[in-house]
Amino acid sequence: MKMYLTMIFSSTIGKVSDILIFNLLLYSPKPRKISDNRVSFCDQLPSFCEATSRRRPFVWLSNSHNIITTNVITTLDKMAEINTLGWVDYLIIAIMLCISAGIGVYYRFSGGRQKTMEEYFVASRSMSIVPVAVALVVSFMSAVTLLGVSAENYTYGTQFVVINLSYLLGTPIVCYGFLPVFFKLQATSAYEYLEKRFGIRARMMASFVYWIQLLLYSGVVLYAPSLALEATTGISKTASIIIIGLVCAFYSTIGGIKAVLITDVFQGLLMFVAVFLIIGIAANDVGGLGQIWEIAKQGQRLEFDRIDLDPTVRHTWWSLTLGGLCTFLSLYGVNQVQIQRMLTVKNMKAAQRAMWLSWPILSLLSITTCFSGLAIYSKYHNCDPFLKKRITSSDMLMPLYVMDTMSNIPGLPGIFAAGIFSAGLSSISAAQNSLAAVTLEDYMKPLYKKCVGHEFSPTKSAFMAKVLAFTFGIISIALAFLAQFLGGLLQASLTIFGVVGGPLLGVFTLGMGTESATESGAIIGALTAFSFLFWIVFGQPRPMPPKLPTSIEGCDNVANITMSVLQNVTSFSK
Repeated sequence: MKMYLTMIFSSTIGKVSDILIFNLLLYSPKPRKISDNRVSFCDQLPSFCEATSRRRPFVWLSNSHNIITTNVITTLDKMAEINTLGWVDYLIIAIMLCISAGIGVYYRFSGGRQKTMEEYFVASRSMSIVPVAVALVVSFMSAVTLLGVSAENYTYGTQFVVINLSYLLGTPIVCYGFLPVFFKLQATSAYEYLEKRFGIRARMMASFVYWIQLLLYSGVVLYAPSLALEATTGISKTASIIIIGLVCAFYSTIGGIKAVLITDVFQGLLMFVAVFLIIGIAANDVGGLGQIWEIAKQGQRLEFDRIDLDPTVRHTWWSLTLGGLCTFLSLYGVNQVQIQRMLTVKNMKAAQRAMWLSWPILSLLSITTCFSGLAIYSKYHNCDPFLKKRITSSDMLMPLYVMDTMSNIPGLPGIFAAGIFSAGLSSISAAQNSLAAVTLEDYMKPLYKKCVGHEFSPTKSAFMAKVLAFTFGIISIALAFLAQFLGGLLQASLTIFGVVGGPLLGVFTLGMGTESATESGAIIGALTAFSFLFWIVFGQPRPMPPKLPTSIEGCDNVANITMSVLQNVTSFSK
């Protein structure tokens, strides 16, 4: 997936025309004497005159080349650059980053000061249910998810919202099927169960696959939103990756799981604010939520009843409920990130309450993100930015909308950018802490004991955990920079994340649901499933699913105004 830095034009038709004309005026040949046959520039570009009325009430163009004042050129320059973040926006982003880092510093010097493995990885099992519930939601609602789900509903309609039913079906299965096993085990690494049930080889296979999966995912989650924001807001991709990556590595390393959970609450709040901001602005622009719904209905975006057994159809009730259920169970039932979070509360009942509380929060964030896609469609339903070549990727749609509608209000684009960065931070910090836990518990400790004859001391274990967390933070930054050279493999990395979850869920379910299954059978079954799924995903090119109709009819008046002015600009006086 390659995206290039593009100029983001102003939201109104007049301002778009102004910018187009400016390029011609700036590079026209030497001006000639203005003839008496003059055309009012304000007749052609009324929005320009409105913007410059305080400085110069009238600007005249002749039917020859133009004379344009320095004041006008300066004004046009500013109008061409209007869709970038201002200092207030950057200040908001900086405050968000400072608060996240400050939370890490606080938990470094409070409580037990992160001196034991118990505190560093499971918060001494002392967390309350609210931060854990929020963390369960935002850990895998990354920036890629926010940008992607919104674009999904804009491009393909609302059928995807049916996936929320799978969350309701999966929550009791996690609470009463998987959680009792892990709480009885009381292990930091979820994969320790596989060793006790099957053997060391099953544990190593599963943890290694998970290790690769989450490491790739953390790099993509850091890279994709940085690229989208660079192309639409002007925020440097390089600066985004480095600053976000380092801040995340900093507070995850020094504050442990406590800092990660509390920052998840803060960052989750910003994610909600960003989504509600988009919906609120759209409702205000078009005349209410009902009008957003009506525009989506007229544009054939409303669809909830596709019940089709054809596996080639993009989304149906079957794929979203059954497939969504398997995805949900793989993320919340057996994934190290989520299991580790649920183990931070004092007992299983508290973990079950946290899980039940996370369900409405997750559904609310999912549904509002879906609706934000319709909100964006209400803006572009008759002037699609894809057809106009304003953007090259669906990841850029939401940031483009924000800059088109909010760039003239200081602070609002900054709040949105802070929300997107927060979504990335919450996912990356979760990955770093969990990768450190798996690496230490599944690899380093057993290897050290085998080579030296005894285990790490508690102090040394805590130190190694911090070193590993910071190391994985740096690796995530490196992978994010590497991702720009991978092109289409970005989508492949995200696909791998989904492909791996199913077989791992199968191995855990096999162990918990049967007594006769053996280690060899579990490993062979998992490897067969991996191979089959990779063959399905990568073995044969598939046609792209058809997109719902879009239009650029509303953009025609821009072309008409532009052509009219161009004719006046390029013709010579007689």
